[in-house]
Order: sequence, then C-alpha cells, then structure tokens
Amino acid sequence: MQTLTHAPVLARFGHAVSDPTRARVLLALAEGASYPSDLADSVGVSRQSMSNHLTCLRGCGLVVAVPDGRRTRYELADAGIGHAIRDLITVVLAVDPACCAPNGECLA
Repeated sequence: MQTLTHAPVLARFGHAVSDPTRARVLLALAEGASYPSDLADSVGVSRQSMSNHLTCLRGCGLVVAVPDGRRTRYELADAGIGHAIRDLITVVLAVDPACCAPNGECLA
C-alpha cells in the first residue's frame, strides 16, 4: 500500500473521472455506499462493466470494498472525496466548442 498526496492524488482523480461511467459511479457513491449490481442498474451498464470500473476506482484509491455478509458493498475511500465531488459539480465552465467535444474530450 502506498500513500499519495497533492499532484499524484489529482492525477488519479482525473484519470478516474475521465470516463463518464466512472464519474457517474463516483457521483452515486458520494450519495452513499452501494452494491455493484445496484450501481450497474442505476448507471445503466452491465455487471461485468461495473466490476471493471470498480476495480479501476479501487486501484486509484478512490473507493473501498466492504464485506457485507455474502455481498460486497462499495463506498468512497475517504469522506473528502465526496466533498470534492459535490464541490466540483457546482463549478460552471465556459467551454470553447472548437476546443472541447460535448463529452469533454479535448479536440486541440
């Protein structure tokens, strides 16, 4: 296990939210812990796809798996992540359409 701070934390967070599905998973988990099948249903992806996204988010250190009987529940690894997500979604951006696609991908 390695502990990261500052720029490496931002880089991992940026990688995690660069995928719209992972961003939606983080938004859902900011509201509270959930099970993979429930997350898959709410986000609209297959359970296999959700498993892959949760593996990525765990690897980035953003979520943790918590055993719950025969099931596994997922939650944000730190309450600060939820605060950061809630703060970020209040930001209003002025985007140059010639520079960025509607999905946020840079065209330049």
